[in-house]
Amino acid sequence: MKKNRFFKGFAAMAFASVLLFACSEDFLNAPPQGALDSGTLGNEAGVDAALISAYSLLDGWAESWGAVSSPWPASGSNWIWGSVMSDDAHKGSEAGDQGQSEEIELFTWAPGNSYFDDRFKILYEGISRVNATINLMNGVEGLDGGFTSRVMGEAQFLRGHYHFEAYKMWGNIPYYTESDVDFRKSNDAAALPLIIADLEAAVTALPLTQGQVGRATKGAAQAYLGKAKLYGKDFSGAKAALDAVVNSGVYSLSPCFKDIFSTAGENGSEHVFSIQASVNDGTSEGQNGNFGDRLNFPHGGSPFGCCGFHQPTQNLVNAYKVDENGLPMFGTFNEVEVGADDAVDPRLDITVGRDDIPYFGFGMHSPAWIRARSFSGPFSPKKFAYEPGQESSVGWVNTQLSPVNMPIIRYADVLLMLAEAEVELGNLERARELTNMIRERAAGCAQQGDGSLGALESGAANYAVATYDAPWTDASAARDAVRFERRLELALEGHRFFDLRRWGIAEQVMNKYLDEETPRRPAYLTPAGRYQSPKNDLYPLPTVQIELSKVDGEARLKQNPGF
Repeated sequence: MKKNRFFKGFAAMAFASVLLFACSEDFLNAPPQGALDSGTLGNEAGVDAALISAYSLLDGWAESWGAVSSPWPASGSNWIWGSVMSDDAHKGSEAGDQGQSEEIELFTWAPGNSYFDDRFKILYEGISRVNATINLMNGVEGLDGGFTSRVMGEAQFLRGHYHFEAYKMWGNIPYYTESDVDFRKSNDAAALPLIIADLEAAVTALPLTQGQVGRATKGAAQAYLGKAKLYGKDFSGAKAALDAVVNSGVYSLSPCFKDIFSTAGENGSEHVFSIQASVNDGTSEGQNGNFGDRLNFPHGGSPFGCCGFHQPTQNLVNAYKVDENGLPMFGTFNEVEVGADDAVDPRLDITVGRDDIPYFGFGMHSPAWIRARSFSGPFSPKKFAYEPGQESSVGWVNTQLSPVNMPIIRYADVLLMLAEAEVELGNLERARELTNMIRERAAGCAQQGDGSLGALESGAANYAVATYDAPWTDASAARDAVRFERRLELALEGHRFFDLRRWGIAEQVMNKYLDEETPRRPAYLTPAGRYQSPKNDLYPLPTVQIELSKVDGEARLKQNPGF
């Protein structure tokens, strides 16, 4: 089945669209307008439809709901919050285009920026739909026990996911379950233990495999549980959960790095849990084609026509340089910019569009493909580019819409999280083994001069990548190696800024990056602020949500420090 037709089919259902925070207290006491009641949905098909409506918000887009002003900050890929905010990517395009994103990248954060509110609303709408599904199911008699157990597991997984995304953004968040009737909850209780509890319950309830692609499985819940425990620095707990994924025998690395980011490889052995996408599926505007990421293609003279956002930084490109042994250059990679003859990790040209290197089957990337080269640099995002002929046939600039699934967690991510936990637990050789699995796969294919994929030695550039063959005996060096590998492997997938924060090195890394990158992009980065801890350790809660949380004039949501 082609994916989001299943998940998006019921996305417009008013049944589950009960906002947690509305425009007035009267809304909370009024029935949703045009809602489908439990009599209509009071059966197995109705419950499953409600659950699908909760899945449908994984990509962050709910056009028929109409509550978000922009799909870009709501996107489930976190391209703004995790990549543009980091040393991996610039906003791109040209000065002033989507200025809210510019403000965020330049550390001129304001709680009134509409992007914060868009992300908040879409996450809590997802939570609302999950809880509405559970309440609907609990009110239906005679449902099969196996069905209710699975639905509850999927619902708890999704509730954990949406809350975890909010937790990564704001830290101090309200946590909602199906039992809540007061939707102006405070955010003074720790959310991470509640997220972990939901994911643990999902692990127990979910099967190893599902009959339909895209649904949560036991392995997805275990991987997410490991991630949540890693954020909480419970390294033993993270190791146990992630080991269970590895030992399940369900997952494996794709032979070629590019396979993960293609329609041919989607929902394969490496996709633990992914945002499902499709085009030409009957939607009027291609709404299921990664709608919130449609800006992230080359501009102008490129085959994509628009819009030049999410441009990789020079810092990221330089990070793919390798030494004479085919290993990363941790401390010195950014001292000199990559030259045409320099040896580089082959993942670079599957991740980043560079001039005079084929952009897969679309021809050579060239300066004409960049919207404002002096503003955000010469590079384009490439990882999630579809193949020629796979674009949508409908929609504004239809060539922006992509059917390529976006992983939320993939197996390489699991292996690197496990390697991270092993380092902190002192198991350095196991961490080396896991890291080398990623590097061995990186050597499996490279971009060729005709745009195809093939062997490293015949590649379009000077490619080299090797494993760590000397034993790891120093925990600090091992930690650096795992963290650097995570950047190379997961670049432009929305993880980087959140990783820097949870490692406690965001201030150090980001300020060094800004010092080094600003002379390269002075027209853009010169006005930039600097990362300030603790202020920038959490994003500001949206002003409008704080206002809407007021009871008798007192806000129950408390703003994060520094805002």
